[in-house]
Amino acid sequence: MSDEKTSVEEFLATMPMGALNDKLGVTLVEMSAERVVATMPVEGNTQPYGLLHGGASVVLAESLGSMGSALHAHGLDKVAVGVDINATHHRSATSGLVTGVATPVHLGRSSTSFEVVVTDERGKRVCTARITCALIPRDALTP
Repeated sequence: MSDEKTSVEEFLATMPMGALNDKLGVTLVEMSAERVVATMPVEGNTQPYGLLHGGASVVLAESLGSMGSALHAHGLDKVAVGVDINATHHRSATSGLVTGVATPVHLGRSSTSFEVVVTDERGKRVCTARITCALIPRDALTP
């Protein structure tokens, strides 16, 4: 990215979902610093009992919270790096799609926190996660 500010659309074009999200079948539905929504199929993301793997829910949550944090950080000319995530698994999902919705709990100058709610196709809560990211100067990532 150049030194001059880029638009949100330009920023999103430079930030792909990543290989892990591709493998899990995550599809981005909506994105802003205030709300990030994506879906993920249960099929292919299950543990040995045929239930949605808890780690898949956490990957979805971390991706959504990180993307919202990155958009917020972009406006401050910073980058977001994850420092904490936790998740509670409320019920199982065995088929269909789950939907993750990330909303900010805190959008600060040095950190962000997002709550991510993962629901099944009936709208029942499957998982609740919280992710916290530190916002660091963009040049701190220069090799």
